[in-house]
Amino acid sequence: MSQKTPIEKITAPISKFIHQEHTSGIVLFLSVIAAIVWVNSPFQHSYHALWDIHFSMGFDNYVLDHPLHHWINDGLMAIFFFVIGLELKREFMAGELSTMKKAALPMVAALGGMLLPALIYFFINKGTASEHGWGIPMATDIAFALALLSLGGKHVPPSVKVFLSALAVADDLGAVLVIAIFYSAHISLPLITIGICLLTILLIGNKLGVRSILFYLIIGFGVWVAFLLSGVHATIAGVLVAFTIPARTRIDEKKYAKDLTKLVSDFEEAAPNDSTLSTPEQHYIIEKIKNLSTEAETPLQKVEYALHPWVAFVVMPLFALANAGIEINSNFFSSLVNPVSIGIVAGLILGKFVGVLLATWLVVKFGAQLPENSNWKQIAGVALLAGVGFTMSLFISGLAFDHPEMVEQAKYGILCASLLAGVLGVAILRNS
Repeated sequence: MSQKTPIEKITAPISKFIHQEHTSGIVLFLSVIAAIVWVNSPFQHSYHALWDIHFSMGFDNYVLDHPLHHWINDGLMAIFFFVIGLELKREFMAGELSTMKKAALPMVAALGGMLLPALIYFFINKGTASEHGWGIPMATDIAFALALLSLGGKHVPPSVKVFLSALAVADDLGAVLVIAIFYSAHISLPLITIGICLLTILLIGNKLGVRSILFYLIIGFGVWVAFLLSGVHATIAGVLVAFTIPARTRIDEKKYAKDLTKLVSDFEEAAPNDSTLSTPEQHYIIEKIKNLSTEAETPLQKVEYALHPWVAFVVMPLFALANAGIEINSNFFSSLVNPVSIGIVAGLILGKFVGVLLATWLVVKFGAQLPENSNWKQIAGVALLAGVGFTMSLFISGLAFDHPEMVEQAKYGILCASLLAGVLGVAILRNS
């Protein structure tokens, strides 16, 4: 076993914490608490002033000048949606959504968990200025939901986690479509045409076998700028670019294993070196092993693995910090009595619970099987956890409303509903 360096001894606990599956949910929760504490402290002014700081990018007449809050919601969140796109493509190719048999249960469950909350919100807000927010309670926050699922107890089978993950991924797909179709501004055809042309270049590059990640990221940035200026929400560019990333290896598993075994054997037979440096022969073999491993990787999985920690521990916490700041005073609970907050709370708790559970029951009645070793009580717990909308719900609320008061009302509803859904979901799972 190799000896750990002093810096490795220091960073090892941090690395272990980061790679635990529920950690991102904990960091996200702490960001929410930090935002609420900050905005209700004597330093409240600095909270709002920070997100209003303007940053510009561009040259001559082509300059993007936006406050920090806008760069986070339209810039950093494009990276979040890019990773969602990578996950969706992977799941469609070789995951829980790769066949109709696998996808039927979570996709129908997700559909039920999107339609019923939207309908409940719409009927509560019908005929008012806030009815456009029907997309807010449709979303599920996968990071929070999975973190809370881990609190449900060790008796919850892995298949239930897979079901919730697949449901949340399908839910993400639905949210992306809703944003693209219903929450985009007036579209500039010349700019959207430029974006589509750049996407076509990426697709052609994929077909021609271009595997350079830099190629996809540079042109993908151009797609993001074109979409940002076109009126179609810029985060959609993240998903579309993700679907152009190659998901094929250059060599198959058997050839990789065979060639790797040969190279390891060559390394063992190479002349030993008593120095801390490798010999030229050893270095040459190591480089061949690295190149061989690169050919056995897919660019899609390589990018997803590299970006996931940044999204989980930088992008999402920053988004939460910038968007979760709500003032809590003596009128907090009375301020919840409005159509927006009531519609969101009813949609995320009642709508998600009934929608997911009813849709699952219908699919099972027509021949599908519940997740292995699971029971209906655990599915009920998952249906409640699906009501933890948080990140996606906050994001859609920013698109749905221009009026600051409605945005605040939406935040009240999202935070209260997500908290209640999480507590009820964990309670049911622990007693299932």
